[in-house]
Amino acid sequence: MSPAAEKRLLQGVMAVTLLLPLTAAIAGVTGGPRFLGHPPVIPTDLDSHFRYISGLFLGMLLLFASCIPAVERKGPRLRLLAAMVILGGLFRLLSLFLVGVPSLGHRIGLGIELIEVPLILLWQMRVARRLGKSD
Repeated sequence: MSPAAEKRLLQGVMAVTLLLPLTAAIAGVTGGPRFLGHPPVIPTDLDSHFRYISGLFLGMLLLFASCIPAVERKGPRLRLLAAMVILGGLFRLLSLFLVGVPSLGHRIGLGIELIEVPLILLWQMRVARRLGKSD
């Protein structure tokens, strides 16, 4: 596969990967924790905090999306964002051990955070090297 074709494939994988988390972030910002379908009464502080965290998550995802067009030149930004995602994934994994197994959507998120994002980082480094854009 040519370096340009590999870059396009990486860009496509990144775009598809962002769809589920973007959907969750938008739902969290607009609906608060209600979209998770649990308690009918949600404390005001929980709603406020959940929407705040969802807003941070949305901002981070938009920064990830901004890396897609020139992915071969966005290594430093991707590594910073990935570090944040992986750290969050480690704490989600801690919750799994301390509290229990979360719903399917959260388990998929865990896979994205601890498996797919590190693989995308490695792939980005390969593409950058192949296109002569290593940093």
